[in-house]
Amino acid sequence: MIDDYLARIGQLIRDARQHRGWTQVQLAEALGTSQSAVNRIERGNQNISLEMIARIGEALDSEIVSLGYAGPMHLRVVGGRRLHGSIDVKTSKNACVALLCATLLNSGRTVLRRVARIEEVFRILEVLSSIGVRSRWINEGADLEIVTPAELNLDAIDLEAARRTRSIIMFMGPLLHRMDRFKIPYAGGCDLGTRTVEPHMMALRRFGLEVTATEGMYHATVNRQITPERPIVLTERGDTVTENALLAAARHDGVTVIRNASSNYMVQDLCFFLEQLGVRVEGVGTTTLTVHGVPEIDRDVDYSPSEDPVEAMSLIAAAVVTESQLTIRRVPVEFLEIELAVLEGMGLDHDLGSEYPADNGRTRLADLTVRPSKLEAPMDKIHPMPFPGLNIDNTPFFAAIAASAHGSTLIHDWVYDNRAIYLTDLNRLGGRLQLLDPHRVLVEGPTRWRAAEMMCPPALRPAVVVLLAMMAAEGTSVLRNVYVINRGYEDLAERLNSVGAQIETFRNI
Repeated sequence: MIDDYLARIGQLIRDARQHRGWTQVQLAEALGTSQSAVNRIERGNQNISLEMIARIGEALDSEIVSLGYAGPMHLRVVGGRRLHGSIDVKTSKNACVALLCATLLNSGRTVLRRVARIEEVFRILEVLSSIGVRSRWINEGADLEIVTPAELNLDAIDLEAARRTRSIIMFMGPLLHRMDRFKIPYAGGCDLGTRTVEPHMMALRRFGLEVTATEGMYHATVNRQITPERPIVLTERGDTVTENALLAAARHDGVTVIRNASSNYMVQDLCFFLEQLGVRVEGVGTTTLTVHGVPEIDRDVDYSPSEDPVEAMSLIAAAVVTESQLTIRRVPVEFLEIELAVLEGMGLDHDLGSEYPADNGRTRLADLTVRPSKLEAPMDKIHPMPFPGLNIDNTPFFAAIAASAHGSTLIHDWVYDNRAIYLTDLNRLGGRLQLLDPHRVLVEGPTRWRAAEMMCPPALRPAVVVLLAMMAAEGTSVLRNVYVINRGYEDLAERLNSVGAQIETFRNI
């Protein structure tokens, strides 16, 4: 009985270590013990105390065993500190989740380099694993290997993981080529108000997909006689809508034209990946994509997703609100040109280095140095537009930036119902934001930030905006229940600490 208990504990520890992407040697170093001791623990061949289990759980940031309810993760922020040095931009969250969905197209081995180790990616991996897809972190946790089986078991889908991500809807495009009938749960993710999935359905109906929604599930059937015989015109130039149409077109045996397509960064990354799979895509970077599909894909591919422009914008905003000099490396500058032009008009003091290619060989990167600046409110309102306009997900960061500028700034987030409302949480930290309606907020600056304790907004970008304001506020702030931040950012607190922030992660006892 004891041996069985030790073996089960050992397996939990091994799974947690592999989930983090650590070797036994790395865990041993964190614990101050030997690799052989870790090996014995994982094999169930060594007695282990609750104290040691707690130490392992802390090292791996994983709750190995639960003694009561551990509760959510929180951040304690000591603000008023200047940032300094340099920080690299991680790979794109939105590109990585699209590429994970795209691996369902391929019967071969897929390797994705430097995948963002974030909760959104973990949820997709949990869903893929539950239906039979094999994945493992390789190269000491830097890269991800995925192998899709010939048959998927959708009946075993991890419903809890699937419902915690909006990306699950992008399973429809690949699955319609693999199964005549299937069902997946409703999409989850951030609480951003009601967003219809009808644009997805309108595009995928052209490939014979029909969907009915009942009891929290999408029930899909596929009519193989229906194929897109004329161009597909998307009713919404959305990123995931375009990606779903691309995923469906990739294995359609023929040519598919997609009009009013998004040309945003994650769509371009998906197009580059599809080309690696042997799918020719014309018009990348434009609003008309012509896809030369192939009915079967069985290739061993190796692809590097590009860096995340939204994370880059987060780091720019961090430097601005903390009045810091900070160099942000590997910035995907072609997806931030409008944002930088707006900031330059506001008076931002910055240097942009020479461009160089990302690891995918296609995306243009540059290093950006931001210096303390006296900013003035922009002459025009801040409002997002489809690429090449100001990125929808970068709009919230201008709330913190505008609060640091002199004058009044109108921010109009016309896409999401609730996000402008969440931005008014900055008022708890000394901000002066007036909500005009669910989509418009008026920001008065400059702001004397003050520390506060508050709950994390239930939307990713506004949550990070609140964190950045806490970094600027003198004193100690607490941001509670930060799962939503971990959905989109890898080790954000630790990385900000590396350039001078003071942010502590903790849980309730």
